This record gives sequence, structure tokens and C-alpha cells, in this order.
Amino acid sequence: MARLLMSNGEWAFFEPFISSIRGRGGRPASNHRLILDGVFWIARTGSPWRDLPEEFGKWSSTYRQFRRWTLSGLWELMLEALNESNLAPDSVQMIDSTIIRAHHQAAGAKGGLKNKVLAAQKVALRPRSTSLPTQPVCL
Repeated sequence: MARLLMSNGEWAFFEPFISSIRGRGGRPASNHRLILDGVFWIARTGSPWRDLPEEFGKWSSTYRQFRRWTLSGLWELMLEALNESNLAPDSVQMIDSTIIRAHHQAAGAKGGLKNKVLAAQKVALRPRSTSLPTQPVCL
């Protein structure tokens, strides 16, 4: 797993951004480099946070720090600096799940929703009882 970790040069780029974010007090941060490696591992693999390998520390601590950095705007600062530094080829791009479209069949194509509504209406309009019609009685 050591081959997947950041190089010293990469860490030298990210360290000033991370050290500029001040904590709210409490216990000092243990190892920001390891936490950043864990965040990058999650981003690279697409795994759930709970599947983060133990070598990166507790998954909940890594997620909590990732969330703090997100709320502070750290990721936007780092991406802008990466774009301006010309260290990354052309530009840095990220794919977010909000821009990925589902297959057209998953979106209710071919009248899927319409057919479901019609079927529900048909069921709702069915007679509630199955008794036979009564014959009129002549007296």
C-alpha cells in the first residue's frame, strides 16, 4: 500500500493549506498527512468510508476531518492553487455523482411511470366486494 501514498513533493504542496486551517481547540491533530492520504484513497477507490484500511487510522476520524476541511473550503483552495501552479496537466477536474445520469430505463422511460399510475388507478377503482347481484323478489 505504500506505493499509493503521497510523495514528499506532493505533501510539500498540500501542507501549507492544511496547516493554515485552525482547529477549534481540543486535542491537537495527530497526522494530517495520513488523513489526507486516507481521503485520497477513498476518492481514488470510491469505497465507503467504513472500508478505509486501518493503516490510515479510524475511518470515522478521517471522515470527520474530511468534513471539517470541506466546511472550511479547503478543497476549493487546493484545487484553485493546483490549477494556477501548472503542476497538474492542463486543469484539475473532478467527477461528481450529481452530474452522472442514470440509464434511460432507470428514469422511467417507455411509459414506466404512466403505466404504474394507470395500474394503481385500475386497482383503486375495482369493486370492493365480490357478492353476486341479487334477484328482485316478486310478492
